[in-house]
Amino acid sequence: MPDNILFDNIVIIGPGLIGSSLARAIRENKLAKKITGYDHNQEIALEAKSIGVIDDVENDLGQAIAGADLIILATPVGAIDKLCTSLNAHAGPQSVVMDVGSIKGAITRAAQTLREDIYFVPAHPIAGTEQSGPAAGFASLFVDRWCILTPLERDDKAYRLAVAKIETLWVSIGSLVEKMDADHHDLALAVTSHLPHLIAFTLVGAADDLESVNEAEIIKYSAGGFRDFTRIAASDPTMWRDVFLNNKEAVLEVLGRFTEELAVLQRAIRWGDGDKLSQVFTRGRALRQAIVEAGQETDEPNFGRDG
Repeated sequence: MPDNILFDNIVIIGPGLIGSSLARAIRENKLAKKITGYDHNQEIALEAKSIGVIDDVENDLGQAIAGADLIILATPVGAIDKLCTSLNAHAGPQSVVMDVGSIKGAITRAAQTLREDIYFVPAHPIAGTEQSGPAAGFASLFVDRWCILTPLERDDKAYRLAVAKIETLWVSIGSLVEKMDADHHDLALAVTSHLPHLIAFTLVGAADDLESVNEAEIIKYSAGGFRDFTRIAASDPTMWRDVFLNNKEAVLEVLGRFTEELAVLQRAIRWGDGDKLSQVFTRGRALRQAIVEAGQETDEPNFGRDG
């Protein structure tokens, strides 16, 4: 076997976009001997196997968990509590568990209910697309993208080794890894991810509700800005429902600050305060340039689109 094998049998619960991309990246880098998939919708797991993303499908959740030394939870956040109950009942001793959700406070609290010989390492790969399902995944999804780990507050040697193995996994598939506490993560992501999605959902909903502009006109005259908002708003509704329900404190704090900024812009437009508008827009442009310079976006015209 190759020297870079990290785990014998990985089970991915939820082989959708993120889960199937992880499976592809793990297989490409030869980090596991076997990858098994499970999904409450068996058709998804069978699809993942049929396109060669996973090696095998397990129809029983308990059996899937029992046979794995790494269990990846690639499900909506709302499913984690029930999955922790199953982990307690079926996971083998010294099993490593990792989730890939975009909130960490609720995940960390759920992980506190696990047996001490189960090593849960919360992770959040900051990567994705608006697509979903096994066929949407690709191995390079995580390359040069950040993955944030929020390890639990335990200092035993076995847990530290589990965290180290998870960090090695992410680095091996091309990610940049950073560690932080769960609350800080949730506030940061409320700013960079959760609020932008909430704004996108709201804007698309407002456009749909505007009676003086019909749907055909919205589609026909969609300029780049609105078109990009609709891309964000095409994301998985179940996943985002769970994000907002489970990170409400951070989202509401950031939403309050956004509302205040929006009021400032509203006043500037009403009173013709061009200096204030220029100040706000210049700040936004500088932040965009900083993101491009950090390698987290391309500076190609029109986002690299052909049209």
